[in-house]
Amino acid sequence: MSILEMKVPSPGESITEVEIATWLVQDGDYVEKDQPIAEVDSDKATLELPAEQSGIITLKAEEGEVVQVGQVVCLIDMDAAKPAGSAAPAETPKEEPKAEVKKEEPAPVKAEAAKTETYASQTPSPAAKKILDEKGISASQVTGSGRDGRITKDDAVTASVPAMGSAPAGGNRAQTTTKLSVLRRKIAARLVSVKNETAMLTTFNEVDMSEIFRIRKQYKEEFAAKHGIGLGFMSFFTKAVTRALKLYPDVNASIDGDFKINYDFADISIAVSGPKGLMVPVLRNAENMTLRGVEANIKDLAGKVRDGKITVDEMTGGTFTITNGGTFGSMMSTPIINPPQSAILGMHNIIQRPVAVDGQVVIRPMMYVALSYDHRIIDGKESVGFLVAVKEAIDNPVEFLMDGDERKALEL
Repeated sequence: MSILEMKVPSPGESITEVEIATWLVQDGDYVEKDQPIAEVDSDKATLELPAEQSGIITLKAEEGEVVQVGQVVCLIDMDAAKPAGSAAPAETPKEEPKAEVKKEEPAPVKAEAAKTETYASQTPSPAAKKILDEKGISASQVTGSGRDGRITKDDAVTASVPAMGSAPAGGNRAQTTTKLSVLRRKIAARLVSVKNETAMLTTFNEVDMSEIFRIRKQYKEEFAAKHGIGLGFMSFFTKAVTRALKLYPDVNASIDGDFKINYDFADISIAVSGPKGLMVPVLRNAENMTLRGVEANIKDLAGKVRDGKITVDEMTGGTFTITNGGTFGSMMSTPIINPPQSAILGMHNIIQRPVAVDGQVVIRPMMYVALSYDHRIIDGKESVGFLVAVKEAIDNPVEFLMDGDERKALEL
């Protein structure tokens, strides 16, 4: 008998253990080579574990169990024959004719037994109703002591409002306890460490999306037809960020002990919501990408996140992060820095608001933007200047992001 011991592969450098999030097969199933058999959570990503050979599988770890890299998690009997296709359904035995059972007629219900609440039940007297209204108590919360359950004045006087926080009688009090995944626990630890170990501060501004709206409306169909991708907002913000990072290089830096590291490249982490939570795949050298290049790379990486195929390497690194809470309706927030980076830009929802333009009140699509930064290496002047540079590029993308030629910038 040829038995293959499947061991946990290393998902990436510095990762020593993973958690079996979900078995995609059952003990005793026949699996094909390269068939996904499990999803494993590391502290950086959720990855699929494919079968190394075909055969009958025997599971050696439970869901939710933390296992070491290199540990055996299942056995595959490679000599086992593949089961034939679905077997023919067994012949259904003929049903014996059932003896006729005489259905008994229900006994007549006596009037007294069938009697339910009368009109008087739970109906307060006029005096009682006035008292209950003054107390803000519903008649359904009071048990009447009068005839046929009628609520009397005395019942209303003694009735009291349930204590704050107390549950009404018969309310659902169920609760569910679920263990956090390795990834979620790691994210939680990182977020707490950021709050404790950095001097984080947030500055705000607002951008006028009118020009970007115009450009997208004018060129989106032609852009999609030529490039096979949509023209979204993220490409404009990514290019606005890479431009601003060149103007304010300290925002594109990190701290390593007593040293500051400045980066001559812009690896932009883009926050993407996936089935396992928020992931931050990285656009490498985004400063060299065109608008089309940014859109294509974001589409590719976001698809991998949503399909659970994103790799650790594709999320490692990054010198600056962009997150868009506006897709979920957020109007304003203070995003948390993604360590070891020193700054993050938060986008929010777009609201048609009245603004003053050249002395006139006009309605424009406006968005609040927020920059959270580590005040240990980024001063207020740099942070505010950076956000103003982003604002001017979004307010006037043709001049600052497209060199005055919209069609050339969109590669049309």
